Order: sequence, then structure tokens, then C-alpha cells
Amino acid sequence: MKYVDFGKTGLKVSRIAVGGYPFAGVNKAQGWDPHSDEGRKTAIRTIHTALDAGINYIDTAAAYGNGHSESIIGEVLKTRRDDCFVATKVSYNGIDKAGVIQSVEASLRRLQTDYVDVIQFHGGIYDNESYDRIVNGGLLEGLQELRRQGKVRLLGLTTEDAHSALNLCNTGLFDVVQVNYNIIYQTAALHLLDLTRAKGMGVAVMRPMTSGIFQRLMEYLSPELAWHEDLYSLCLKFLLSDSRVHIINAGMRWPEEVERNVRLIDAYEPPLDIVELPRMTVKIYETDDLRNGFVPPVNP
Repeated sequence: MKYVDFGKTGLKVSRIAVGGYPFAGVNKAQGWDPHSDEGRKTAIRTIHTALDAGINYIDTAAAYGNGHSESIIGEVLKTRRDDCFVATKVSYNGIDKAGVIQSVEASLRRLQTDYVDVIQFHGGIYDNESYDRIVNGGLLEGLQELRRQGKVRLLGLTTEDAHSALNLCNTGLFDVVQVNYNIIYQTAALHLLDLTRAKGMGVAVMRPMTSGIFQRLMEYLSPELAWHEDLYSLCLKFLLSDSRVHIINAGMRWPEEVERNVRLIDAYEPPLDIVELPRMTVKIYETDDLRNGFVPPVNP
């Protein structure tokens, strides 16, 4: 397993993490139900397989199945807490400082641990009201109090929309951000990821495989490629090639999914850094000319 520094957090993390949503979400078409006895046992076996393979980061949320995901992960943590870093989330909507503290403490009980390494505001798109509620309305203060008590180590936020998280990341009050970033949703590459690098924040990515959206789209546009292994690996390789990304949160239901991801990560050496990829037409033209031996004219 390959590891990187999680920004300036002091954590050395595996490139891939166990994403906790599948331990709450039902997918009957694929025979997946983590709420059944058999599904729960399989989920626990999957987490053990990940830890055995060297994956040392697990990300979940109180909102995943009203704590169901946390409870499954807790069954593993009660005997393997020292084998991994744990991140969970708390809402910022319809809640006050006391509610934030109560929510996190309930998560700790379900996770069967005295602390989590990362606590994140569970966000989608942050507007000005959201910012004010978090920073000035007591919610962030609640997390800071929990950190003083040793119940959380690092503070973070998650976002579906990279641009809306810029103001929160600019405060310097957060250690970690988890952002929706993948091969079809690349907004974060334009601004947020440069900001997080400058501030030394840890960066985790949600929806690395596009949550199946890319594959579903391909069912209509190019059916022969829709669920091809190369399409899956393409999504993972894209993120592994961006040096600003530290952790790829992947939802893995069965042990064989863990093993497939680990094999791909171990074998892949990025041929480029996505940071250097041209993102404007003029730069594509210029670099195309240079790559083909055409020297641009010198301006008089």
C-alpha cells in the first residue's frame, strides 16, 4: 500500500480509504443489504480485509443510515482501533452547539472509540448563511470544545461544490476538506485544490468513481464501455495522478473490491501530475505545438 502525508495534519495515510456509505445504503439489484445479518457480516469482513491490506483510513457519517454505518465500523474498531484513522461527520443544519457535541458523542458510542481523528461538517453547498452559522453561530466552537476534550483531533468539512467551500477553507480554522472531485466533476482543480495545498490542508476526495454517474451515462453514449474495467480504473488513475489529492474515499462493499483497488494502486505510477494539465484552449494549442516541434514566434 502507498502512503502520503495528509497535508500538514501529521497523519501518514493510505492513498485509498474505506468510504462508509455502502454500510448503510441498500442496492438490491446487486444483492447488497448491509441491514441484513449476512450483509452486516460481509461489511465487517470487508473492513477487516481493507485493514489487512494496509488501508488505514475509514470515513463515515452519522447520517449514513442514521448511524448504521458507524455501528458496523464500530464492530471492527473495538478490536482494531490502533490500525486506522477514523473520520466521521456532523450536520450543520437545524442544530446548535450543544447538538453538535451530542451528535459527535453519539457517533463515538456507535464507533466504540473514545475519539475520532477527523470530524467534519457534513456539507453539500455552503451559502453565506451556512458560513455564518458554522463560524459565528457556535457550531465550530462545539467542535473546538470537543478537540480540547480529546474527543476529536482534526477539524474538517465536506462539500459537493468546491467553490462554495472556499470561504470556509480560507479561514484557516479547518485541517481537512473532503470534496466531490472526479474525472467528470473537476471544478476543484480550478481553485480549491491550489488553496488547500497553499494552506497545507489534508484533502480527501468523495465520489472518486463518480458514484456510478459516469458509467450510467456511458450506458447511453457508449454501451460497450459502460461497465468495462478500464473505465473503472480510469477514474481511479485520474485521482492518483493529482498530487494535491491525498485520500481517495472509495465505497467498497465486498472484500474482492478492496483487493481490486489495492492491486491497481500498487501497480500504478502516474505518468503526469494533473496539476500541470493545461485547462484552457490557448494552452492546449501552445503545448501541442511545442510537443510537435513548433517554436512559438518571439514577440517583437
